[in-house]
Amino acid sequence: MPTSHTNQPRRTLLLTGASRGIGHATVKRFSAAGWRVITCSRHPFPENCPWDAGPEDHIQVDLTNEANTLDAIAEIKRRLDNKELHALVNNAAISPKAEGGKRLNAIETTMDTWHHVFQVNFFAPIMLARGLVDELKAAKGSVVNVTSIAGSRVHPFAGAAYATSKAALASLTREMAADFGRLGIRVNAIAPGEIDTAILSPGTEKIVEQIPLQRLGTPDEVAKIIYVLCTETSSYVNGAEIHINGGQHV
Repeated sequence: MPTSHTNQPRRTLLLTGASRGIGHATVKRFSAAGWRVITCSRHPFPENCPWDAGPEDHIQVDLTNEANTLDAIAEIKRRLDNKELHALVNNAAISPKAEGGKRLNAIETTMDTWHHVFQVNFFAPIMLARGLVDELKAAKGSVVNVTSIAGSRVHPFAGAAYATSKAALASLTREMAADFGRLGIRVNAIAPGEIDTAILSPGTEKIVEQIPLQRLGTPDEVAKIIYVLCTETSSYVNGAEIHINGGQHV
């Protein structure tokens, strides 16, 4: 997939969960490289947005709602003028907490909460990828699912529903890589550890002591790897889950 030829049509990224943290950094990274970025989030378009595209490339969608998600897919297809989608980054996720910001464990999590978390963190990614498969195929595009270090171990802050949804998304990434790969679409995952964003919990500094690099990651450090997975640098990478955690998992 060409990255710099001026005679090539502009590439397009669809990103969910764009309004803050890793999503925000990813928009900036791709926009700086000349991509068109279509953003999806449950919030309206932010007025203090740092990238060029305006509300015309933002879709407000409630990913907890299956019907609303299907409507958003139809709207995205309508906006893809050349019928090509070069990258889909499934970054949107929810991680509900108990009272006082405490971790929701497997005993206390209500079934309604389980359903909501899985709808956003697991079902929405496959709905979007399947709904846009023709556009991804036309562009020989790339899908990146954002999983988590919490998907492979019990985390002191991430709740049981969030953690298991991310584990399921990692498994789904393998299945998608096998199935979508035959269409020329690469599917990979990134698993961030402790990244310096608004969703960090109090007490994170104790985890940092256990990280070999002795610091938090930055959203841009994650965005750079997402970018690599959507460009020709990673043209033979398919079905991988890349750990971005400073060695926390070793």
